[in-house]
Amino acid sequence: MKDITEIIKTNKSLPLAKKTVLNVSYASNHFKDGILSVLKPHDISIEQFNVLRILRGKYGKPSNLKDIQDRMISKMSNTTRLVDKLILKDLVERFICEKNRRKVDIYITKEGLKLLDILDPIIEKKENELTDNLSTEELEALNLLLTKIRS
Repeated sequence: MKDITEIIKTNKSLPLAKKTVLNVSYASNHFKDGILSVLKPHDISIEQFNVLRILRGKYGKPSNLKDIQDRMISKMSNTTRLVDKLILKDLVERFICEKNRRKVDIYITKEGLKLLDILDPIIEKKENELTDNLSTEELEALNLLLTKIRS
């Protein structure tokens, strides 16, 4: 197991705050790369996968761009572009309300649900692989600490 100073190839002693931020950033990229590696063969990005899960969680009820954006993990995501790409892949549908053209309803399609059925066990397996080195107690402690950092 390499220390972050070995990874970034420095001999200098890093201030603890800097070391922590670098470690969390490096771990975040490690997780993203791992998840992306299982999504890539299905031609879907992490953000698109997140949109599909959000829409599935609506249980057949429509969603709108603002609701999706509010629930995205990455707040920098361009939700309109993500939905447009998912529409091209027939994974979601968008309907414009005839009475109020500013109102747009977005639904997951049967194809989108089928894709999630395929991806869910693959993602779960990868998440378990990515966290295998930690015990349940360590995972719980890590989650508490990460939540505290964001507070």
